Amino acid sequence: MGTYAAPVVYAVLLWWFSTGLILLLDHAPRRTHAWSMAGATLLLAGALLAIRSSAADTSATGAYTAFTAALVVWGWQEMSYYMGFLSGPKPAACAPGVRGFDRFLAALATSLWHEFAIVIGGLAILALVWGSPNRFALWTYGTLVVMNLSARLNLFLGVRNLHAEFLPDHLGYLACYLSRKPMNLLFPVSVSLGTIAAALLGRAALGPDLLEHELIGLTVLATLTALATLEHWFLMLPLPSAELWRWSLPARAPGEAAGPPDHV
Repeated sequence: MGTYAAPVVYAVLLWWFSTGLILLLDHAPRRTHAWSMAGATLLLAGALLAIRSSAADTSATGAYTAFTAALVVWGWQEMSYYMGFLSGPKPAACAPGVRGFDRFLAALATSLWHEFAIVIGGLAILALVWGSPNRFALWTYGTLVVMNLSARLNLFLGVRNLHAEFLPDHLGYLACYLSRKPMNLLFPVSVSLGTIAAALLGRAALGPDLLEHELIGLTVLATLTALATLEHWFLMLPLPSAELWRWSLPARAPGEAAGPPDHV
């Protein structure tokens, strides 16, 4: 089992550190965001080149490179949104009394350009790995897209823990699109499918006659899917999960509100 320990640890540490680094940069003073985004864009260009070069690499290095580069592409997407560079046609709080599907459309209007950018990023990765044996960059990016979408829909429908402290001050208007509820109908589906996907990927990683990049790639994908499912549980379970990234979050004043009021 020692063969699997390294990719599992690598995936966990990269997930934890990259999340914290993005939170740290997002919460930095606004005057720093242009510089941060410029640096992230240079990393994005390097990541796309790495995805292209790793697509034909069936070694362990190829798998690690593809996985890491895909996370860099995803990190650029997150930073561009949370720093306010790519949002939507109407990045504003919802009007009082808006409910149901109208509230969903209003929420979508705050991030529509971001959603388009996510699709373009996926298409770019697809083009870079097309016809190549190492497509783990595409699978990694796809996993991040699906699990992130699921988490955001759950936050919209209602969860116990909103983690509003993760939102930078300039995105405080998004709080009105988050709902605090003990449960929603999507959550059991999300965690069940996430658990099944992680188990199937883990089982595939244990299969016989795998190439080196397949063993590493399936292991990091299984780990990433399990971590994304765990993040879903953080939305419901009474756990101080934000403490994992406390080092990257600004200090909050005593008694400061943790989130918006409940939505019906």
